[in-house]
Amino acid sequence: MPLPFLTADGAFDAHEDSAGDEVLPHDDHDRWRRPYRPGPWRVAGAALLLLLAAFMLLATMIIAFAGAWGGAAVCLAAALAVIGSALRMLMVGVWVSRTGLRRVGFFTTRSIAWSEITELRTVQQPVRWLGLPRTVQGQALTVAGAAGAELPVLLTDHNADFLSRTEAFDRATDTVEAWADEYRAVPLPA
Repeated sequence: MPLPFLTADGAFDAHEDSAGDEVLPHDDHDRWRRPYRPGPWRVAGAALLLLLAAFMLLATMIIAFAGAWGGAAVCLAAALAVIGSALRMLMVGVWVSRTGLRRVGFFTTRSIAWSEITELRTVQQPVRWLGLPRTVQGQALTVAGAAGAELPVLLTDHNADFLSRTEAFDRATDTVEAWADEYRAVPLPA
């Protein structure tokens, strides 16, 4: 089963070696896509959740064969919740399309039109380490909205996608900035 949210279609990796080509190396600019691959921490966390869900489904089967249908239903619901959490964990990140920028969190999703964005920049600031309350000094991609509204941090070099992968963080921020440069001034087709 293909999982399109896991990859960046390989186009961004192939693009880094070619100079002088178009900034956005794919054809379908209307589709939401993540301009980077999920990091090893995010994938490992999702894999552990899926392993836990496999054991929960095995327990569901054993409980069902024992004849306790209520317990099997509860165990099945819990396993499906764990599977949904693993898939949502893989979806978390920044997504871009012709219409704007989308910041997908575990519980919330916020979309911002390119016309509402006044500035994207990479700054040095305290950032959360793997999303935990502990902060360390690092880099963050921030976005400023219309009327000077400061929006949440988009990417950090210490999140689950870029921890110990500074080159990948730099490529991702450059790609998001390229999307912004291309679509901020261009009006959407009617």
